[in-house]
Amino acid sequence: MSRFDRIFVVVLDSVGTGAMPDAADYGDAGTDTLGHIASAVGLKIPNLAKMGIGNLRPLATVPPAERPMGYRAILREASPAKDTLTGHWEMMGILTTKPFKTFTDTGFPPELIAELERRTGRKIIGNKSASGTEILEELAEEEIATGRMIVYTSADSVLQICGNEETMGLDELYRCCEIARELTLRDEWRVGRVIARPYVGKRRGEFKRTSNRHDYALPPTGVTAMDVLKDAGLDVIAVGKINDIFDGHGVTEKLKSKSSVQGMEQTIEIAGRDFRGLCYVNLVDFDALWGHRRDPVGYAAELERFDEKLGQLLPKIGERDLLILTADHGNDPTHTGTDHTREKVPFLAWSPSMATGGQLPEQDTFAVIGATILDNFGLALPENAIGTSLLALLK
Repeated sequence: MSRFDRIFVVVLDSVGTGAMPDAADYGDAGTDTLGHIASAVGLKIPNLAKMGIGNLRPLATVPPAERPMGYRAILREASPAKDTLTGHWEMMGILTTKPFKTFTDTGFPPELIAELERRTGRKIIGNKSASGTEILEELAEEEIATGRMIVYTSADSVLQICGNEETMGLDELYRCCEIARELTLRDEWRVGRVIARPYVGKRRGEFKRTSNRHDYALPPTGVTAMDVLKDAGLDVIAVGKINDIFDGHGVTEKLKSKSSVQGMEQTIEIAGRDFRGLCYVNLVDFDALWGHRRDPVGYAAELERFDEKLGQLLPKIGERDLLILTADHGNDPTHTGTDHTREKVPFLAWSPSMATGGQLPEQDTFAVIGATILDNFGLALPENAIGTSLLALLK
């Protein structure tokens, strides 16, 4: 018998909570996504406060709760990275020792661009690090007029391809991305994700990206906790980017989200269902819309929208359910540049069945999450997986 029938893991993408000890090695000394937003903008997040976010560490505008719900801890990342794939993979037991390639400063090598042009039959424009909205304003009219293809990157380990849904078409965009994914499996060009970025519009000022985005991630480098759950006949419901992050591995049901608000609405709907296993949720807007754009005001508003939806989810968490809130890295919107930031992340765990709560010791890996889930269902960690279960501490 498992203690919990349903476990919900909700990842607030990039909501870090203070610099890792080695953050200076990544140019991220002093970063603190949550702390700096609370200080610079202020936060009204009563439901996160009830769960102990202000008890976890001091937050300027979030006082500690007198009796916080459940347990809380700070998690350090064991993998030498600060990206989405690595963070999520580590949660499910994979230690990544070889970081993915980034091409932020130089663009992609001429050899890769030439091969991508040859294989796709399209000339490439762009090939630099840029905001997705800015590069459309700069180059989309040229792409539409000439049939050339916009390729760009960011501070992340990604190769992104833009395609107008009316002139290029989704099938052609996806074909080109599949070729790019094949090419970037090579060690010298190995990026974490290739992303199809479809858009609509005909002229500057009108271009809008659509929800038909598709991520082509590397397959996980080992067996994950999700694979073990699926093989044991349990449900693994992936909401938002989770299916893309794991390249479909270990997933029994997938739901795409147009926004983080919709992702929470989907999670609330799933909480009203009868299932047994894991509901794994990624809420990307914190990162994509506000962190990379260095917008602390927008980030604060997104946190408050999440908190409102959290208030609707909490009543649906039953006695045999466990809710875990966490993050995959930082993206301090008050920091320089546009990159993710190397930060610790929060871990908030609550079930109505808990008799007590409290602060747990700081953990040295995100993988405690996957290990705890498997322990709950009486399943063993896969070979070479990392992580130690916290289940016995969640009394």
